[in-house]
Amino acid sequence: MSAALPAAETIIDAAPVDYLILVIYFGFVLGIGLLARRSVSDSVDFFLSGRSLPAWVTGLAFISANLGAVEIMGMSANGAEFGIPTVHYFWVGAVPAMLFLGVVMMPFYYGSKVRSVPEFMLRRFGTGAHLVNAISFAVAQLLIAGVNLFLLGSIVRALLGWPLWLALIVAAAIVLSYITVGGLSAAIYNEVLQFFVIVASLLPLVLIGLHRVGGYGGLQDRITEMAAGAPAEAGIPPAEQQLESWPGQALSGFDSPFWSVVGIVFGLGFVLSFGYWTTNFVEVQRAMASESISAARKTPIIGAFPKMFIPFVTIFPGMIAAVLVPEIVDLKNGGSPPGGASGDGVAYNDSLLYLMRDVLPNGLLGLAITGLLAAFMAGMAANVSAFNTVFSYDLWERYVRRDRSDDYYLRIGRLATVGATVIAIFTASLASAFGNVMDYIQTLFGFFNAPLFATFILGMFWKRMTATAGWTGLVAGTGSAILVAFLSEDSFGSASLGLIPLGGQGAAFVAAATAFVVDIVVSVAVTMVTEPKPASELKGLVYSETPREDLVDPDEAGYPWWRRTLPLAGIALVMTIALNIAF
Repeated sequence: MSAALPAAETIIDAAPVDYLILVIYFGFVLGIGLLARRSVSDSVDFFLSGRSLPAWVTGLAFISANLGAVEIMGMSANGAEFGIPTVHYFWVGAVPAMLFLGVVMMPFYYGSKVRSVPEFMLRRFGTGAHLVNAISFAVAQLLIAGVNLFLLGSIVRALLGWPLWLALIVAAAIVLSYITVGGLSAAIYNEVLQFFVIVASLLPLVLIGLHRVGGYGGLQDRITEMAAGAPAEAGIPPAEQQLESWPGQALSGFDSPFWSVVGIVFGLGFVLSFGYWTTNFVEVQRAMASESISAARKTPIIGAFPKMFIPFVTIFPGMIAAVLVPEIVDLKNGGSPPGGASGDGVAYNDSLLYLMRDVLPNGLLGLAITGLLAAFMAGMAANVSAFNTVFSYDLWERYVRRDRSDDYYLRIGRLATVGATVIAIFTASLASAFGNVMDYIQTLFGFFNAPLFATFILGMFWKRMTATAGWTGLVAGTGSAILVAFLSEDSFGSASLGLIPLGGQGAAFVAAATAFVVDIVVSVAVTMVTEPKPASELKGLVYSETPREDLVDPDEAGYPWWRRTLPLAGIALVMTIALNIAF
């Protein structure tokens, strides 16, 4: 951790009006936590909001929970480094999977009344797969919470010049305060508030930045000029690769356009995307807090509409910073400018902070800082609230202390919240080692989400799959992803062997695809030599064994078309295809 900077060397020179906006926002956040506490009377209220929230609330919370460090700083870093191909994380790597979750998978989650995704795995595959999934999920949340906390602490450090360790502790205390008091309801209602604050804070940054570079046409000209004049050793992608989403070699790392498309569609669009959105309890938990099965199905579909437009306020600032901010221009040209939020040198993660410094006046600067803090708090709160549920229900209650009172597990949940926040302070140091946090995040998703999706989707549509196949597939898939990451370039710094000539997010795509294929192969092979569950035990867990009436809300047929699941999903899919064609 770096030492404190003198005030004169802070990245952002905030005025009293900026701090006033921050104070007002934090007052709202803590107030929502205190109000939510009144509705927490048992563990279901604390962990799942009593399953009482309307679809529009859970839909916005669904997106806001994901609109954390990865989305804001990670996507702006990708925008600065790679350009337009970063939109694949949204239009290929998110929306299709969100629609699949709402249409196909949410009825199984919500209808079974499970409290978490690992609990669903317990019912389908038994103890082995449940334990592997619960432990891997808990570890992943602690690591990803560290990413959010690292970037949250970086903002505090950029503002005040505090040592990073002190900024991390202060940032963690703020999130801990409202999650511990109000549980999931506090997290969700704060996420709805945070969604509007984030959009309102990033939009002026984009508009003013585009005006400075002469609009989108001017941005294209500047990127083209910079790519043409950059030294060869800088490795800047050609302008056409930065300004066109397909075939996306700048993002995937493949020289071949064909393999780049395959890597993006299969590695990102199918394995990583479906693995994240359909099995990640951080997101599924928001839908499970809905008031009905219809609201649960519509939660990710409602979230898909704002999701498809978020690239314009996350990726574009990074692209603008790469041609407008001197430090980021120097970095992209192969330099090593000093400074940065970590104090150890400017990284692509800093693109948004430096752009805010250079283009926003005081007042708007305070709003932008508030939006960033809101994003990181939303992301970390989502990780912590999902962790405390899985730790309390799936690990502690199942394997440590069974048959205790509801108050006991409520206390365990609050203690788990404190513990997760403390551990996240230490895992934040891992994130600080990556110049682009998206490299780190996609590596983690390849380890944990890709094999889980393979096991999950095979078990949901193939009733023959056995319990032994469930946990062996997960272990084999995770192990293969870790092996590929170690064999790739720079995935683990000096520990990487570099035998696979691919690094960064391209390596993560390959690791995820490998995990998926290995998991499927091992699961099928083990299933062939082990005994399956009787079909009578698979109702509500396997598609073919579940009556259709259990998968839909009987009241939905009477709703107007704009409140029904399938028409909304169809409109979202058509809009996403149109965006892919346009860019």
